[in-house]
Amino acid sequence: MFKEERGENLFCWTMLGNVAEGRPNLGSTTDVAVYRLMQFSLRDVLIRDFGVETADRMFYEAGLSAGQHFYQNMLTRRDSFEEFVSDLQRVLKDTRVGILRVEAADLEALEFTLTVAEDLDCSGLPVCDEEICTYDEGFIAGLLLAHTGKSFSVKEVDCWCSGDRVCRFEAKAIAG
Repeated sequence: MFKEERGENLFCWTMLGNVAEGRPNLGSTTDVAVYRLMQFSLRDVLIRDFGVETADRMFYEAGLSAGQHFYQNMLTRRDSFEEFVSDLQRVLKDTRVGILRVEAADLEALEFTLTVAEDLDCSGLPVCDEEICTYDEGFIAGLLLAHTGKSFSVKEVDCWCSGDRVCRFEAKAIAG
């Protein structure tokens, strides 16, 4: 399931397993620090072995896949952009990923400015003058792709780590 060589993504939602069955006492929650321990140690190894650019691409692509799967398996309201955003806000808050807000939305041009407060990946980290939420960029691009059927370029423009108190993302549909 995980150790075979392949040129394409084989991830499917069932790979997450039956958490209720497997963790009857501990349940589905864990400490954010433990999640970050896995994420940042993996990122460190990827940067060491492949460089920052490749690590960023890998995190973005993983987020892109995750966003599409999340959309298909966690969201139920998809009839309009407003319903999609409302459902996404609820699910992200309920799963403690973060608090999503849409600052600007141009539905004709498919351009959006989104913020995530209390972000799972970086809220509370020391300021380091860089935006670090590459996985989140891909995750948002995947959500928007799944909802609109169009590819998006998503870039984090403000981050807790660059001194802001929310992560802000600019999303634009890619022509073509």
